[in-house]
Amino acid sequence: MIIESILKINPNAEVSIIGHDINDCEITWHNGTTPISNADIEAQFPAVEFDIAIGELRTKRNKLLAETDYLALSDQTLSSAMNTYRQSLRDITNGLTTVVEVNAVVFPTKPTE
Repeated sequence: MIIESILKINPNAEVSIIGHDINDCEITWHNGTTPISNADIEAQFPAVEFDIAIGELRTKRNKLLAETDYLALSDQTLSSAMNTYRQSLRDITNGLTTVVEVNAVVFPTKPTE
């Protein structure tokens, strides 16, 4: 999470890290990368945690959508229930701003085809 936090601040940072705890790790800055304070790096942890959580949610959502993609082909008739289900999946990330909100998401139940 330390590297991800550094890259949120400076996407071009060249850095190596030994350790996993921000207060107990060794950070080496390479090729003229301006060092970033531990406090500034740590301040990015919630954003990185959110990015990870929302990424996992999107992966699960995308898998569920892929499982029903064949029903949305032009030679198929998509039922109203399936259309609503697929739209609910596409909208599932709307308005989420915290890890707690992401973790509280309840996926809709897939209707029978």
